[in-house]
Amino acid sequence: MPCQRILHVVFSSHLAGSERYCVDLANRQAAAGHEVHVAGKRGSPIKGALSSAVRYHTVGWFLRGLRLRMLVSRLAPDICHGHLSAACKSLGGISSTQNTIATLHVGYKAHQHAGLGGLICVNHAQAGRLAGYRGLSRVVPNWMPQAPIGIMEGGIREELGLAKDVFLVGAVGRLHPSKGMDVLVAAFRTSATDRSALVILGDGPQRSQLERLAAGDPRIHFLGHRSVVQPVLRELDLFVSPSREESFGLAIIEAMEAGAPIVATAAEGPAEFLADQPVSLVAPGSSSELATALRVAHGKFLTGNLRRIEYDLSFCNPTARLSNIMEFYGQVMESTQWSAAKQERPNVALAT
Repeated sequence: MPCQRILHVVFSSHLAGSERYCVDLANRQAAAGHEVHVAGKRGSPIKGALSSAVRYHTVGWFLRGLRLRMLVSRLAPDICHGHLSAACKSLGGISSTQNTIATLHVGYKAHQHAGLGGLICVNHAQAGRLAGYRGLSRVVPNWMPQAPIGIMEGGIREELGLAKDVFLVGAVGRLHPSKGMDVLVAAFRTSATDRSALVILGDGPQRSQLERLAAGDPRIHFLGHRSVVQPVLRELDLFVSPSREESFGLAIIEAMEAGAPIVATAAEGPAEFLADQPVSLVAPGSSSELATALRVAHGKFLTGNLRRIEYDLSFCNPTARLSNIMEFYGQVMESTQWSAAKQERPNVALAT
């Protein structure tokens, strides 16, 4: 495929799963020889995570839509790729002759996505809920992003003073009700023994509520946001994804790569890609089911039967997924060109 000029748009102030998807995609596209730009907020950590081959453009919040249109006019990208709500809304105001797409990191919302030329769904359930959408769509699952340079090695047990015989449970995600960390805290407190510990990596608006729910339980540790989570995942005896809602679940893929035993809720994305994997699935929002799953895993831990797992990660091969996305770019560009040509073609019936 010939070199393309690509503009990613992502107006985020933090670097969570969706933002890491954008960063990794931009970096891989640049490494493949494409000219890649990213438009975002001033001071965003996204800028520092991009490779030197990707150019970052700051777009101020005041008159953001106008500023973005001016940037698009100046860069003249072959494709504009939006990530998350604010970016998709802004791209909706771009000229209809510009090729625009979005990745559905959460789900389809007509007021954000209807005006875009293409949508990348991260699971098949999303693709079935695009009623009324007139553009192109394609299902392309997420993948395991490249780890940041200078990854640190382990040390979470040492950091927290935990012995090897302590059953170490962990979760990674934004502290938001949709991620279900409150369900995990409640389940852990009702099921775990004194020789257990729970570590939660992430930050967000629900942190103070979760700390109140933990009620000073010394077994529960809120470690905040960490840019590198792989070392912690490698030390966990059990990884838990307690999400009430989840389109995909990048943290689950990272836990699989680390070989951690997994308990996850059967939320939309995980229920799809974990269907044939050796994991335990529980109902979203059910603290009682999650507590039971924790007890079962702890019993296996005590008997030495909770071991590292070699998962099949072929479904999220980054090389194949990048190829899928570039192919979709081409389809959207061809569709836009066809539509523009159709609009410019004179109406012969009226002319006569």
